Amino acid sequence: MMLLTFPKKRILAFNDAIFSIAITLLVLDIEIPDTAAIRTDGIWQVLGNLIPNFIGFFVSFLVISLYWISHLKFSKYIKLYDNRLLWLNLLLLLFIVLLPFSTAFYVNSFNEDSAFQVYCINLIFLGIFNFLMIRHVAKLNTKMPKLVSRWLKFRSLNVNLIWVLSLALATVLPDLISRLLFVLIFVFQFWGDRYFKNKGLLKKLHKKSTT
Repeated sequence: MMLLTFPKKRILAFNDAIFSIAITLLVLDIEIPDTAAIRTDGIWQVLGNLIPNFIGFFVSFLVISLYWISHLKFSKYIKLYDNRLLWLNLLLLLFIVLLPFSTAFYVNSFNEDSAFQVYCINLIFLGIFNFLMIRHVAKLNTKMPKLVSRWLKFRSLNVNLIWVLSLALATVLPDLISRLLFVLIFVFQFWGDRYFKNKGLLKKLHKKSTT
């Protein structure tokens, strides 16, 4: 049976377009302050009311950026997309596209645990399909160094772990703490990157970039 494959450049261009559109849509949830409200309440009071919107924007902007960077890192090991990888890619993009909606839903009910949980669920599914893509790419390309595969999987899994914890603890921890657990992502990423660099990751990546 012939393996059905698809051109890499066309799919990557499509992916970049989806990522850029989704990340742009995030800012549309931040309403421009009304001039009358500024005159009545003052600029700082009006901007203070938009703090949840800015929090949602910055967190989701960072999340989409992390997944776009992750996509860049493992896509260089993709030669051709088979049918399974194509569908995993589309499912990943599905939850990227949903992120502006779940962000707006979360922001508009900022103190409601259920709204935050919907947001977390969106991010968890996004992480699942990102991990499955990395695993399948490593399976298709036997030239991907095992250390690089482990590093990419670690980065994907630790992000998902934080969102699973945020979802589970949303009704237990105070709102501020559960909403700020995402900061641990950067702590784990920093620690993980240092660990894998000490294992010789940079040599593996440099070798790939020069071949």
